[in-house]
Amino acid sequence: MSKKVINSLYWVAMVLLVVWFAYTKGWIFANFETITPQQALERIEKNPDIPILDVRTPKEFRQGHLPGATLIPLGKLETSLEKLAAYRKEPIIVYCRSGSRSVSASRILEKHGFTPLNVKNGLIGLIGAKAQIVK
Repeated sequence: MSKKVINSLYWVAMVLLVVWFAYTKGWIFANFETITPQQALERIEKNPDIPILDVRTPKEFRQGHLPGATLIPLGKLETSLEKLAAYRKEPIIVYCRSGSRSVSASRILEKHGFTPLNVKNGLIGLIGAKAQIVK
């Protein structure tokens, strides 16, 4: 293989890697809203009954979560959507630890007719914004 072909393949791979990274962060091809941790806390303060979905593992959830959050781990979300059926017509705040799993969860929810509000930087960001955490 010529050096020119190898160089071209390298750049194609780099572009694909950047596109994949942007997709997993929800920066591209996202049909849902991403909100800051502060915006999430403001929405919760204005509407204490807003649904909050935690998509981390049960172990992570036990270590600390937002008050009133419902736990449905990301791996079980698509088969557990009936637990959220009552919230199909209203926004759902979705978070994980750092914001990556919640992007995947938001894609699943949006695909099934929900209105997810993905929390940027997840629980880490929420803690930084002084969110109340319960165990």
